[in-house]
Amino acid sequence: MKRGKKYLEVEKLVDKTKKYSLVEAIELAQKTKVAKFDATMDAAFRLNVDPRKAEQNLRGAIVLPNGTGKVQRVLVIARGEKAKEAEAAGADFVGDSDYINKIQQGWFDFDIIVATPDVMGELGKLGRVLGPKGLMPNPKTGTVTMDVTRAVQEIKNGKVEYRCDKVGNIHLGFGKSSFDAVKLAENFKAIFEVLQKAKPSTVKGDYFKNISISTSMGPGIKVDVTSI
Repeated sequence: MKRGKKYLEVEKLVDKTKKYSLVEAIELAQKTKVAKFDATMDAAFRLNVDPRKAEQNLRGAIVLPNGTGKVQRVLVIARGEKAKEAEAAGADFVGDSDYINKIQQGWFDFDIIVATPDVMGELGKLGRVLGPKGLMPNPKTGTVTMDVTRAVQEIKNGKVEYRCDKVGNIHLGFGKSSFDAVKLAENFKAIFEVLQKAKPSTVKGDYFKNISISTSMGPGIKVDVTSI
């Protein structure tokens, strides 16, 4: 992959043979930002798991203590009182069959869907459309629930989802490059602790094989797990 001149310049600041402490890595990532916009801080965890085994196919959600810096547009698919609760909680869009039909016609002006269990039968028919985009609600991430108030509030307050890819990697954002380094470290530690608690009992040996952070389009920086 061909890299730009600015990327090649900042890449020289990163020692590829070194594992940095968490705060050092965050500050270096901020220093090596190449994007002209307020870039997302990305975390990459290479885990010693086999996602082909059900108990090692990790998936869940975390509410970051200092938010993500991104405004999430929430669509709630619910009926009756639950729809009213969603509106009161601050959902951007609330409806039932009307929004399911809009999605079928190609409408995707939202970032996440919350749904009550009773509508999943109808919403599930859109699996081929929503699944590949990572938009299908799931009980494991708290997006299929009767407690729509809590679900919407958590998303608005900085909830992020995580999921293993086919080789056991987890990638997710943990804030913006403009955040204070201490707040970014707090967000990162919150993710680390959740993943640590999610360690399957069947995993033997080192669980965290490699951890790195970067800004959007910036170089990767390895993190020393003992510093977290």
